[in-house]
Amino acid sequence: MCELLGMNTRQPAAITFSFRGFAKRGGETGHHRDGWGIAFYEETGCRVFLDDLPACSSPLAAWVQNYPIKSRIVMAHIRKATQGAAGLANCHPFQREWQRKAWTFIHNGNLTGYAPLLDGTYRPIGQTDSELAFCALLQHLRERFPNDGMPDAIELAQAIHEAATGIAHFGNFNFLLSQGDLLFAYCTSKLHFVQRRAPFDRAQLVDEDVSIDLREINDHDDCMAIVATAPLTRNESWQKFEAGTLKLFEAGELRWQSSVKPVPYFAPAVDPSQ
Repeated sequence: MCELLGMNTRQPAAITFSFRGFAKRGGETGHHRDGWGIAFYEETGCRVFLDDLPACSSPLAAWVQNYPIKSRIVMAHIRKATQGAAGLANCHPFQREWQRKAWTFIHNGNLTGYAPLLDGTYRPIGQTDSELAFCALLQHLRERFPNDGMPDAIELAQAIHEAATGIAHFGNFNFLLSQGDLLFAYCTSKLHFVQRRAPFDRAQLVDEDVSIDLREINDHDDCMAIVATAPLTRNESWQKFEAGTLKLFEAGELRWQSSVKPVPYFAPAVDPSQ
């Protein structure tokens, strides 16, 4: 399956160090060779870069590793295809508009027999279960909040968790979702996060013999949360998500979380005749 990476910060920051180790997993230290993508939110909008080459050998990925785009929200994805062929149309992040915001979505997992009824507002371009779920998720939010104007962050998180729990009945559904200010992270099987704040220390990558002194690139009042499928550094206190949990990050802090158990993906099938 795929791997996910997300960053949410108080002050705009570059993700070059974390992305360097993450990109190695796209075909070198991992088997995710079916494309990659990354989204950077900035004040004027969202930059999305996609490539159907493995991240470990992509010239575009190499450029991203060395170009310090500063952002408060970054989401990156390396793909191991389960549904849909390798190609740009099936590379994450996927992007759609709602409430005058660019929403982006990345997914790890496999949904079986998932066929939501879409009203045509959002339709998938590629053939992945991931993009289909994203379209259904945004349709759910439009229906839940029909008025103009962005809902409260906690209300949004609750509605997203409700929709995610329903989709998780069809399979493994780990995802990251953002509209530029908030980072929503949902786990059914495997997701981790680390909180970075002063006093900063040196961080050592898992996938490469490279380290960085975080004190040199962060101010005393900086704060950030990094979310990844598997820990990216050896010497930081990564925390594992409990299955069925949605976490909301804002300004580099964990603001809210909620869990539903048993996780639908792992729950036994319900006989409709009973």
